[in-house]
Parts: sequence; C-alpha cells; structure tokens
Amino acid sequence: MPVDRPDSIEKIVARFQQAADPKRRYEQLLWFAKKLEPLPEEYKTPENKVPGCVSQVFVVADLVDGKVLYQADSDAQITKGLVALLIKALNGLTPAEIVHLTPDFIKDTQLDVSLTPSRANGFYNIFKTMQQKAGILLDGAGSGVVVP
Repeated sequence: MPVDRPDSIEKIVARFQQAADPKRRYEQLLWFAKKLEPLPEEYKTPENKVPGCVSQVFVVADLVDGKVLYQADSDAQITKGLVALLIKALNGLTPAEIVHLTPDFIKDTQLDVSLTPSRANGFYNIFKTMQQKAGILLDGAGSGVVVP
C-alpha cells in the first residue's frame, strides 16, 4: 500500500473498509451521490463529458490558490456516487499530486469487487479524465502559470 497517499484518500479507504458487506459499500456510494452538489447545466458540454462511460458523466476542474477543485454530475446514482467519491478524494490537492496518483486505492476500498465491469471501467475513465484536467491545469493552460 502506498505510504504517500493524501489523507483525503486514506479517509475514504478507511470508511469503505469498515463496510464488509458489498450492499453497505453501495449504500456508501449512494450517500456520496446525495451529497454531490448539482453541476450547473452550462457545464454539461461535450468537452466536459467523460468518454467511455455508459452513463452521462460530466467533470469540470478549476485551479483555486494552487489547488484543484472539481465539480461533476452523472445521470446514474452509482456513477454519481463514484464521481462524488473521487471529488472528495481529489479536491484540494495540487495538480501535480493528482497527476501522479494511481487509481489503485479503489482496490483498497474493495469497491472494485462490488462494481460491475462497466461501472469499474467507468470509475477508471472518470479518474483518468480528472487526471487529464489536472494535467491541463498543471501545464498552466490559461492560468498564466509557467511550469518548468
């Protein structure tokens, strides 16, 4: 298990590890889905859509004081829970921290065994999209920041 994972991810992993039953893990995801702030309609555009997801998923990233802040939405509750979990895990990290993360923490939550293959694939597609958006912010696209 990587030692250098951010606390935000460790807290989520610990929370899901307490739920031994796959049904409880789904309940946790639905709880995350309920807590997700709605994404304004103007952000539900093709460039914010996550490719490769069966459901509609939209992700937006902004750089605020050097930290990434995500907003997202999905039309499916479980997927909405997954994206909400990722927002909770990644919000407030620097673009560099996000770009260097590996999605292996999903295995530590044991969610990967509870998810259908298409949802697990959706999780990785959402994660990759969030990383790409952080990478764009890291490269300073439109932010006026020059990264060596």
